[in-house]
Formats: sequence, C-alpha cells, structure tokens
Amino acid sequence: MDDWVAKRGLSLIEARRLRQLSERSDAQGLLQLGSQLIALAVTGAGIVRFWGSWWGVPFFLAHGILINCLYAGQHEMSHWTAFKSRWLNNVVGAAIGFVVIYPAMWDRWFHFAHHRNTQNWEKDAELLARGRYTLASYLLYLSGLTYWYGRARSTLRLAFGIVPPYATWLNAEQRRQVIAEARWHVAGYAAIALLSLAFRSWLAVELWLAPMVAMKWFHQLQNIGEHTGMTHRSDTLQNTRTLIVPAWVRWLMWNMPYHAAHHTFPGVPFHALPRLHHEIEDGLGQKLPSAGYFAAQAAILRMLWRGPEPLEPVS
Repeated sequence: MDDWVAKRGLSLIEARRLRQLSERSDAQGLLQLGSQLIALAVTGAGIVRFWGSWWGVPFFLAHGILINCLYAGQHEMSHWTAFKSRWLNNVVGAAIGFVVIYPAMWDRWFHFAHHRNTQNWEKDAELLARGRYTLASYLLYLSGLTYWYGRARSTLRLAFGIVPPYATWLNAEQRRQVIAEARWHVAGYAAIALLSLAFRSWLAVELWLAPMVAMKWFHQLQNIGEHTGMTHRSDTLQNTRTLIVPAWVRWLMWNMPYHAAHHTFPGVPFHALPRLHHEIEDGLGQKLPSAGYFAAQAAILRMLWRGPEPLEPVS
C-alpha cells in the first residue's frame, strides 16, 4: 500500500523530496503513541476517581474520544508508516485493532482497496460496505449506532468464516488470516466478559466500552468528512477533503485531517503530512478542497436533504 502514488501527485513533488518526506521514525511514532496513552491514563484515572459524580463526565467524554482516535494510529500502522520497524506497526496495530473492535489485518486489506479505488462506487471498499447514504442512514452512521452494529457483525461473521462477497481483493491466504484473526478477537472479548462476570467488575464497561461507544460520533466527523460529498472522479486531490481542525485534533488524528495529501502520497508518514500538504498546494498554485468538521457535515446534510447520495461525479 505504501508504494502507491496517485498519478497527479507525480508532477508535484520531486522523487528525491518524496524520499525525504517518506522517512519513517520509530521515535516519532512512539512519541505520538506514548502521548496518547498518557492522556488515556489521565482520563481513565479521572473516571475511576469521580465515577458517579458530575466531575467524572468531562473525563468520560475525553476518554471516549481518545479511545476512538487510537484508530488513527492503527490506520497509520496499516500503511506501515507509523514506525520504521515493521514489526512495531504490526504488533501495535493489532493491539489497537482489538481495543477498537476493528481487526487489523482485515482493516489493512480493506483499506488497501479503498486507496486503490477511492470514490469508485464499484471498487472502493468503503463505498461497497456502506452503500449510498440517505439522510437517515447518514445520521445513524454519524451517531455511531450503525457503525458499532456493523463492526460487531463483521467481526462475528468473519469468525464464523463468512467473508463479505464484495471483498474480492482478498486472496486465499489473506482470507484465512482475517478469519483466524477474527476468531482470536471474539475469543478475547469472551474472555474479558467471563472475567468481568467472575469478578463482578464493570471496569471493562466503565473504562472501555461505554466511553468508546458514546463518543464515536466525534471520530465520525473525521471519517465521514474525508470523502463524502466529493467528486467520484479518480483524482485524489479533488475526491478527498482536507479537514481544517485545531492542532489538538490533528494530534488526536495523527495528522489525518491532511487527508488529500495522505491519499495522494500514502507512503508519507503522519509526521511529514503538514509539510507535504503545503508543498502540494505550492506545486498546484492553489488551495486543496477543504472544510472544517462542522462545515463539511453541513454541506453533506444539504446534499442529502435533496435526496440520496449521488452516484455520478459531483463538484
């Protein structure tokens, strides 16, 4: 996945410069991941300390956002760009995948199909999985309700050996791997449930499931905003939206708001995306399509108010 570059990008960044921007770093990845884990420890301690009190609400909300945004790191590890060491990408990505109920190997091959076919209704894995948005399906997905149903259903079906028919990008070995991975996930979740019952503990709910499920909507602002409502032409500089957000959100999202830059040069690691974004705009001589989280959602709402998501290219 990391060796694929969108066609228009080739004329914007010189090969030597691209190699410089594509340098991976264990130190940068560990610093980013470590800072998020420290923040999670702080919010988790706050939940335990103030559980049952209104003082615990801010910690609960922040904790849920932090857990969901761990996926941004998993996404980076799917590209093998979070760390220089490939084994670190694989091991940490798998651990995060377990936490956010998104098996890492399945995610990697699913995401590969998304990158290769961005906004193509017939081949983009994300579009194949969710179908066309209506106003109702969009609002449900934004809330996280249908997202979590889909994640649980997908993992359980894979564990039973049922691979979605649209996943034509998987070869026989990859199919075997994602089924085995899903079975380990289900076994792990069952073990946590049994231990919780045995010890009469609600910690898994209080510190993991409840905040994660409740705050998925925040992470959906990024997920839905990246491509929805953009053109379906095969141009990553036009079919992908750059999201204008504060620095603390860029930190949470491993710089994924620079999404057009990422889709054009997916082998460039998260820490170099701000520089890459500006160099792309300098090369183009114009700004990339962009919007803030809420402005993007407002544009999508206006589009869906008129009817289901268009199948043809839109501007």
